[in-house]
Amino acid sequence: MRSTPFAVDRAFRILQFGSASLYSLGHGGNDAQKTMGIIAVLLYSQGHLGGQFHVPFWVVISCQAAMGLGTLFGGWRIVRTMGSRITRLTPVQGFCAETGGAITLFLATWLGVPVSTTHTITGAIIGVGAARRVSAVRWNVTTGIVVAWVVTMPAAAMVGALFYWIAGIFG
Repeated sequence: MRSTPFAVDRAFRILQFGSASLYSLGHGGNDAQKTMGIIAVLLYSQGHLGGQFHVPFWVVISCQAAMGLGTLFGGWRIVRTMGSRITRLTPVQGFCAETGGAITLFLATWLGVPVSTTHTITGAIIGVGAARRVSAVRWNVTTGIVVAWVVTMPAAAMVGALFYWIAGIFG
């Protein structure tokens, strides 16, 4: 079946609603689960869950609300970076990146592997851009993102150690 570029573009804009919804579901299924687990373990370790481990409903709702509000208020900057600064995405490419990312998230969640949704979508977008042509990817932007990922873990560890040390002094 032959279609005009306009018809293909319009069809994939509509399909992107589905792929974005699946990606969002995968995001909640993986990232929100990590947060819920940490809170539930802390509650259990302090005896607030009784004798049996479970995730209270209020923890589930709180994590969902926090993730939704975070995406609402801070997500557009990330969406703009991912969708236009790394490489220019057409609706077809956006659909492919979101679908690939969603499948990755569903598989990781099913296997019980915690992954970063930002890493997942970044990899998918870089893959889609590089499939078009390697020079379509803005590698300086991509390098900055990867450097931020590498620096985040040791920086978070140092800040955590600093606050632990401060708590030891004043506690």
